[in-house]
Amino acid sequence: MTPADTMPTSPNACAAAGQLLPPPQQLDACVVDTNVILVANGQHPGVSETCVQTCQAWLEALMARGRIVLDEGFEILHEYRHKTDPEAGQGAGDAFVRWALHHVNDPVRCERVALQPEPVWGYQHFPHAERLWDFDRADRKFIAVACTHPAHPPILQAADSKWMDWAPCLAEFGIDVRFLCGGDVRQFHLHKFGR
Repeated sequence: MTPADTMPTSPNACAAAGQLLPPPQQLDACVVDTNVILVANGQHPGVSETCVQTCQAWLEALMARGRIVLDEGFEILHEYRHKTDPEAGQGAGDAFVRWALHHVNDPVRCERVALQPEPVWGYQHFPHAERLWDFDRADRKFIAVACTHPAHPPILQAADSKWMDWAPCLAEFGIDVRFLCGGDVRQFHLHKFGR
């Protein structure tokens, strides 16, 4: 058993402990929030160098031996492309988006699920819970993908502190948010919300 296998992975455990979450040797399918890619690219001001390296390590591990989950309509992939430069960019996030584009039709490396639009909540499979009413509409696609996939894959999150408040409720619906940079996300949350 490696240290990564013994790290806490519950929605707030790593963030609460101020820990980093290194990638395990065996990776299951994951949903990757765009924030992880931006941090790995050095496009997120204020994060620690250790957080950048952790996000880079996760993306490298996914490319080497993991799988990602995207939506059939490519909403997530379009967001990745819009916020990075997969054609000419030299960052680790750019490389990951290039890899995703290359493997998008390879079911061994990239699984895709069909999202059903819903006029009030955005997606049929986004949890219809009052506590999630204010959840960022642009981020609902990541939740819907995780909820639609039969295995409910974890969502990798780097430093978007708003997710700390949503993670406990999402856990009630079987969605595991893995905070890769616990200390950073806690500091951002404290600075933004004072708690």
